Amino acid sequence: MVEVLRSGQLSLGPMLERFEREFAGWLGVDDAIATSSGTAALHLGVRALGWGRGDEVILTPFTFVASANCLLYEGVRPVFADIDPETLNLDPDTAAAAVSDRTVGLLPVDIFGYPSEMDRFERLAADRSLGLLEDSCQALGAVDRQGRKVGSRGNPATFGFYANKQMTTGEGGMLIPASAGMAARVRSERNQGRAVDMAWLDHDRLGFNYRLSDLAAAVGVAQVARLDSILARRERAALQYRELLGGIAGLGLPHEAEAPARRSWFVYPVRLPVGADRAAVIAALGEAGVPAKAYLPAIHLFPHLRELGYREGQFPVAEDIAARSMALPFYGGMTEPEAERVATALDTALKG
Repeated sequence: MVEVLRSGQLSLGPMLERFEREFAGWLGVDDAIATSSGTAALHLGVRALGWGRGDEVILTPFTFVASANCLLYEGVRPVFADIDPETLNLDPDTAAAAVSDRTVGLLPVDIFGYPSEMDRFERLAADRSLGLLEDSCQALGAVDRQGRKVGSRGNPATFGFYANKQMTTGEGGMLIPASAGMAARVRSERNQGRAVDMAWLDHDRLGFNYRLSDLAAAVGVAQVARLDSILARRERAALQYRELLGGIAGLGLPHEAEAPARRSWFVYPVRLPVGADRAAVIAALGEAGVPAKAYLPAIHLFPHLRELGYREGQFPVAEDIAARSMALPFYGGMTEPEAERVATALDTALKG
């Protein structure tokens, strides 16, 4: 960051280019485009694929709301399909059943860091001539069942670097383009539609202020340098939880990936036993000094998405999971005594 301050270039400077280059190198792709947020990356991806008003795109209702909002920004209708009860990702079979004459694309989300079945979504996209955009904002470092890092399959993919993500720039995101042409368009649109070569104030298309500052990029460069270590520490913290929580009756733990697939640990979500009072459990944990929260809600039930005709009961798996899911305290530096304290408090809360 001191280097950036001394350079005199706080935006669209060499540190941004370095961050993009080093991130792409770590992921094993040709290019990466830094943005102001993961949501901005998703929005630019939607535009780059040409999805627009009157189109429909299929996605999961069990995700952060940005996955749907990025479609609504462009007048695209989100069409939800139910999730797999184990992986909690969009089920390829329910997605295929939701395809209609108005469907132009698929937007699978690697929820909680678990890799989607991208090979199946790629086949579906090819068979139905659909676009494909992967929301990997929670899954940096995950590996799919073909042994490839999430985001490196050649489809446009997005990552987020918000403060709670595996690596962070405070706010920030990254889009992995599918081609050089897509990269040029996205770089222009993140900077108000300005010419990529930064010549005079030449703006030949609609754009946005989706730039990532060089100061934030400097944080990103440092994070990429230690990313393998960051991911390993988070995995160790998750393993501690699995050992400590495995004996609690009825508690659902995150699905274990089968090698070569690997989850990237974003949060540690558990599913409470059927019939448990989640609000009471969260309150009891809070009294014990253990912060926890309901996570995630089913987004098709949010007011602005209900306006599209969505209602309770349409996606029973997602709604059941959303009603019972809870995120426990989780970070890479979590110690075993801290994890033990959480496990003991949760066990007591469930029995109380």
